[in-house]
Amino acid sequence: KQWYQRRVRGTLDKLVVSDNSNTVYVYAKQANGKWTKETELQKHIERVKCVDWAPNTNRIATCAGDRNAYVWNLNSETGTWEPSLVLLRIARAATYIRWSPAEDRFAVGSGARLLSVCFYDTEHDWWVSKHIKKPIRSTILCVDWHPSNHLIAVGSCAFKCRIFSAALKETN
Repeated sequence: KQWYQRRVRGTLDKLVVSDNSNTVYVYAKQANGKWTKETELQKHIERVKCVDWAPNTNRIATCAGDRNAYVWNLNSETGTWEPSLVLLRIARAATYIRWSPAEDRFAVGSGARLLSVCFYDTEHDWWVSKHIKKPIRSTILCVDWHPSNHLIAVGSCAFKCRIFSAALKETN
């Protein structure tokens, strides 16, 4: 199971879980300490591979075997999560997703041996990806950001860890 917890003011109040299906579940902690299912996020066609929750901007990012990623924004008026498709432009499954520390972009690893750094294009009102064009010779299994928001560590099936610059002229 993929899961991520959100902390607000030092307390754990929400949890997002994917149970090896195409559905993502959001749970809320009640006053009595029990967890209850708040909602289901259903947009992917194949199994969700990874989820990540940006706690400050309150956005959830998901990626799946259907080669898609979605950013889910909470509509404060209706209380529902609204999906926004990310244009990944990859030929194989998206395997891992991680928000940057500033939560202004995220990285998606894939079975296509590509790392996509995604950012929001306000002019066109969608999430766009830029591929890091470096030789990664196997499926990306994990991604993590440096606290500076400009470096990304990538782990792959080839027993290698690589560090890449995530500086994009569109966002910097």
